Amino acid sequence: MALDVLYFAWLRERIGQPRERIETEAATVRDLVAQLAAMDEWHATALADLSAVRVAVDQELADLDAPLAGVREVAFFPPMTGG
Repeated sequence: MALDVLYFAWLRERIGQPRERIETEAATVRDLVAQLAAMDEWHATALADLSAVRVAVDQELADLDAPLAGVREVAFFPPMTGG
């Protein structure tokens, strides 16, 4: 399946692009992260500390075990703070 993967804030800076289209057989977000990290050093570095990364699946907050069946978009971003 093809997914649009979006990166925000420092993740975008470390990976060097705001979005990319990925062909994947990943079943969960965790599987997708492993695939992305294996692509190159930029992805691996950006996704090394998952405690500092949040994810949204089709614009809804999700966890790393969220299934990807039928999903069109996955976004990675740093935790948000309020004020």
